Amino acid sequence: MKNLVLAFAMALASVSLLSAPALRAQDNSGQITISNPAEFNAYQNAITQTDPKAKAAALEDFLKTYPQSVVKKAVLDQLIDTYQQLNDQDQALSAATRLLQLDPTNPKAILISVYIKKNECQKSIDATGESKDPQTCDDAAALAQKGLTAPNPAGTSDEDWKKMTDVSYPIFDSAIALDDAVSKKDYAGAIDEYKKELMLYPANQTTAGNGLVDTLNLAEAYAKPGPARNEVDACWFYARAWNFAPAAYKAQIEPKLEYWYKRYHGNLDGLDAVKSASAGTVFPPSSFSIAPAPTPPEIVHNVLATTPDLTKLNLEDKEFILANGTKDDAQKLWSVLQNQMTPVPGIVIDDPADVLKVSVTTTREVKPKDYIVHLTTPAACSAVPLPPTDLHIKEAQSYILSNGVKADTDAMGDALTATTGIRRIVIDPSVSVIKMAVTQDAKDSKTPDFIVNMKAPVSCKDAPAPGFAFNLQPADELDATYNSYTPLPATSTRTATAQIVLSDGFIQAEKKAAPVHRRPRRTGE
Repeated sequence: MKNLVLAFAMALASVSLLSAPALRAQDNSGQITISNPAEFNAYQNAITQTDPKAKAAALEDFLKTYPQSVVKKAVLDQLIDTYQQLNDQDQALSAATRLLQLDPTNPKAILISVYIKKNECQKSIDATGESKDPQTCDDAAALAQKGLTAPNPAGTSDEDWKKMTDVSYPIFDSAIALDDAVSKKDYAGAIDEYKKELMLYPANQTTAGNGLVDTLNLAEAYAKPGPARNEVDACWFYARAWNFAPAAYKAQIEPKLEYWYKRYHGNLDGLDAVKSASAGTVFPPSSFSIAPAPTPPEIVHNVLATTPDLTKLNLEDKEFILANGTKDDAQKLWSVLQNQMTPVPGIVIDDPADVLKVSVTTTREVKPKDYIVHLTTPAACSAVPLPPTDLHIKEAQSYILSNGVKADTDAMGDALTATTGIRRIVIDPSVSVIKMAVTQDAKDSKTPDFIVNMKAPVSCKDAPAPGFAFNLQPADELDATYNSYTPLPATSTRTATAQIVLSDGFIQAEKKAAPVHRRPRRTGE
């Protein structure tokens, strides 16, 4: 972020949008005049500081001492630059906000505000692609809209104004597009804004930096569910992003490119030609096309016929086969999968606390007796009432009776009615089912397609929160055994899918890298 901020700050420096006024103790020339010598000296002292920290402090002190100064705009403008030098984005935003209160269409203040708020919006995006701070995203977009219509400031040449807008307008379009995508879920709007942005860049500026990032974001927007989805254009922009991405990011982009190309075309034949074509131009030519794939049942039949080991298929392909294959083809795969264990990489959609793990220790027995009590009303772990501590026996009994299913509380017998003979009752709200989104469609729609019934309930203290991403070891991994599946036909808003139920689930915690132990040197080595 620092390099990007400095890059456009340097561009701003070449554009004199708000020059520091010439100051004189007494002057009738029409220039801004500070008539108070003490105020004049304080201003001179602040703007001539060479250390950025000292300058920022001096400028802030000036504003506190002279809040109505005629040079307040100039001081705030210099504060923006100084905080940028310090890479203090919070204070730079504060200065820009204060300047906008005085000058609502100040282009520099709008640009700084949009850029910083856009980055804050970006940081708020969770694993599902949704912003956890939509207000910040909306604020960035609203300021960006204002920036696109802000007038050329008086005294600014057309040449300088063009320099400014060449920097700012792509950032404004990008902020509006990001808000559309992650806050409003208006993917058609996001596509339109990302295209406007990329059209403003020279072609070479789309191969790195924000231009490259938003080429990838445009591909993602084209791949989202809904009427704006265009798999052909998604493949083009994924391919273009892949062409210019650093090596570490190519490995993340290529699976998406191959997924969408294969989903539309049926196989990877011809993908290299798309990669080559997209390297030469930002937007696909009007003649660009990708031959559509055979029908889903035909694709399934061909995959089954040409895949020697069906267990090697990834989970998305397995689900596609179970959802779209004929009954015989789906059963052919299921006969291989059923009762087999598999990792379940994906996003946690829902895992409410639905049971209480209860441990009762009596005076008659050394070992505690364990029970599982289903909750009458499952709720998010954070919303489950805090159970009493283990030594508050009467309160613990009441808690279980109030919240537990009657059949389970009845099965506990005297443990919930006895007034003596019980030493402790430990209650642990827990999760017995984790609902996962594995395919991209499921992640985009935040709809679970894999239901994992845990072998043993997971304490809320250890359960993953919705939005958590399970991967493969050495990362946190969720494993379970195929139990059953139900094909779900396509609707007007959803492609055909399958809901797959797994049993005996368990979590393998992330494996931390072992510390490196070095042999101590011997004397004389």
